[in-house]
Amino acid sequence: MLTRRALLGTGAVLALASGCARQLPAVNTAAAGFGSGADGTVEVWCRSATQTGIQFMADTFHQQQNRIRVRVTPVPDAQFVTKLATAIRGGRVPDLVDFDDINSMLFIFRGAFADLTDLIDRLPGKEKLSPGHLALATKDDRVYAVPFLADNSVLFCNTELFEQAGLDIDDSTKDFASILEAARRLRGLGEDVYGWSIPGNAAGSLGFTVQPHIWAADTDLITGEVGDQRGNVAGNEAVRRTLEFQRTLWQEKLVPSSAYAEDGSTYPADFLAGRVGMTPRSFGGIVKNADEELLSKITVRLLCGPDGGRSFFDGGNNLCLVNGARNPSAAWEFAAFCVAPEQQARLPEGNYTPIRSDVATPEFRAKYPLAVPTLDHLDAGYAPTTLAYNLLYNQPDGPWLAMYRRAVFDGEVEAAMEEAQRSYDRILRQAQA
Repeated sequence: MLTRRALLGTGAVLALASGCARQLPAVNTAAAGFGSGADGTVEVWCRSATQTGIQFMADTFHQQQNRIRVRVTPVPDAQFVTKLATAIRGGRVPDLVDFDDINSMLFIFRGAFADLTDLIDRLPGKEKLSPGHLALATKDDRVYAVPFLADNSVLFCNTELFEQAGLDIDDSTKDFASILEAARRLRGLGEDVYGWSIPGNAAGSLGFTVQPHIWAADTDLITGEVGDQRGNVAGNEAVRRTLEFQRTLWQEKLVPSSAYAEDGSTYPADFLAGRVGMTPRSFGGIVKNADEELLSKITVRLLCGPDGGRSFFDGGNNLCLVNGARNPSAAWEFAAFCVAPEQQARLPEGNYTPIRSDVATPEFRAKYPLAVPTLDHLDAGYAPTTLAYNLLYNQPDGPWLAMYRRAVFDGEVEAAMEEAQRSYDRILRQAQA
């Protein structure tokens, strides 16, 4: 069970940040000339996991102008929330944070980030930006962050194995029944060939790769507005069928036996070795680890729901101006530079996906075909806006992983969902207190 220390620790840090955020001077984005012609140093804090993306932008920005210098400070992902909350409490904050979009609402809800609505509205091609990223940064119809880079979960398929099994990829990935039939035929190709792979003991990876099946059915495991949310697990047909689908993959040995203990550290090694037909993963998780021969055999589809539909996890990073920033005008000039099409089109060089659909030119499509499906269907991307995502989905003792393992490996689907409902309700109630 999720420890009381984890709940109280996160809550206490953010409670401290909440009171102090209201004392920080709000960034005046309506000031004359805001976002142009500024100079000086911009302090940027970023997630260590995605440092290369923002550092690349900073280096390119420096090459194109000499008024502003961007200083990037990486922060370990697990420490980011605490470090930023502590900085807010102390009144010395960075100008800009390159922040996990899932966690943006933790600070937006407490008034720590500047309102960027009018600035974003003036960006060229604003309507091309990822709606999923923007939704995670929206409160009371105001937007407090601009999308920067995407980290999406999609379905990677080995075309060579599909051809050997006589399967059409589109027909074989449209719903759970077609996936299971395809997985069985792929499994029949050989003793060491499997249809699918799952990181069965990795809470975060499972949240990233399994939830889109549920969202594709137009439902979620959380319901209600932020501040008044509760679980939507028990009685949710899409959740039940998704767990049963995963259970069938396991029971029929359509996934490697290593799935039971896989904590994400080697996932998806079997797919990268050419022994798995389908695996849900991120663009960077595959592209940076696959050799050229395998890359030539891979194609991508969005993840389906039980009876159809498509979705993907709209993860990645948002750029947020922090209230109390010392150089906010220069920070916004840099942020606007980062989201411009010219820079976004180069993100796949660092194994990231762009957050705007207008980068998908013929040249881009030819160079980065595996990055295109999400850009063509940005409206299918989703991630839940909540104050409790990490507590629910990323903790190894959280309710998401407990439900998944009890349902998939023990076969107790209904009992697992009932238990998860109680835990979701409790955690959401405490996170919103």
